[in-house]
Amino acid sequence: MLNLKENIPAKGYAMLSKDAKFTPFDFTRHPLGERDILIKILYAGICHSDIHTARSEWGEAVYPCIPGHEIAGEVVAVGEKVSKFKVGDYAGVGCMVNSCGECESCKISQEQFCERGQTIFTYNSKDIFHGGVNTYGGYSNNIVVSENFAITVPENAPMEKVAPLLCAGITTYSPLKFSKVKEGFKVGVAGFGGLGVMAVKYALKMGAKVSVFARNEKKKEEAFKMGVSGFYTSTNTDEVKERFDLILSTIPTFYEPSAYLDLLKFGGEFAIVGLPPHDNMPSISVKDFVYKAGKRVYGSLIGGIKETQEMMDFSLKHEIYPETELIKPSQIDEAYEKLTNGTAKFRYVIDMREVE
Repeated sequence: MLNLKENIPAKGYAMLSKDAKFTPFDFTRHPLGERDILIKILYAGICHSDIHTARSEWGEAVYPCIPGHEIAGEVVAVGEKVSKFKVGDYAGVGCMVNSCGECESCKISQEQFCERGQTIFTYNSKDIFHGGVNTYGGYSNNIVVSENFAITVPENAPMEKVAPLLCAGITTYSPLKFSKVKEGFKVGVAGFGGLGVMAVKYALKMGAKVSVFARNEKKKEEAFKMGVSGFYTSTNTDEVKERFDLILSTIPTFYEPSAYLDLLKFGGEFAIVGLPPHDNMPSISVKDFVYKAGKRVYGSLIGGIKETQEMMDFSLKHEIYPETELIKPSQIDEAYEKLTNGTAKFRYVIDMREVE
């Protein structure tokens, strides 16, 4: 019988170096604390951040590296003081698993901006609350997490589609709420991959008129079926006549951000959520802020736990889900390549029930 007061055995899929392939990897989770829950992971989404991290494109990763911060599963054990969950409930885990809980940012549920620098990310993060060990993500069969960092999911939810909401969902929902998107807004979504699709769906549901900027026309038909009113493969103002209240960039590769400033209305906003590799990072000149004045540029980093639960409830209520393709753990490397070269259609979700 499993002793939950000791390190809990786990199995996952890890990269052992930045140039490696994924391989089965045995490790342990920390013991179940009094306010922790043990989740049997059913599904784990693949995020482009996983690729950047596992390949050390955002700085040197800690290896072995088990990515995955789009996690959906079943609660199989709870600590003695847990009140939010019971065994048999379903839960999701996103990009964070802990923070100080005491600073002003944490108190307003902006835990990703913990002022003490104690945000513990789901993988490749030093867990100062559990002996400084490296965190391992959702490409695995279980996870132990504080109930305060787990998202409640109803039992009738489509769990394979719920998983990507924990990053792709909140990452795009949060800036749309921050910019107060409402009926009549004109929103442009730059990049039409996993994040872009979610941004389009949320913006449409919020009542906006939405256009897409993509690198090619491969997904043009899908975009129009979703209800977009414009589709562009250029930011040339001679070709793009409309002007936007908000442009949301989900682009994970190099591009020219200043080109999008020309497409904003006076007072419009350019929100950035896509983060390219460090050695190919776009930038905006100070001169652009002056000569393209009267427009705002801001970045957005996922969302706090309270807003993530709000996003989950909104998504389930309106049946807003990512376009997904279910894969086996043995197909992770293939999925990474397709995401990197742009041939992936939308969001890959790993069926973690396949883990022996």
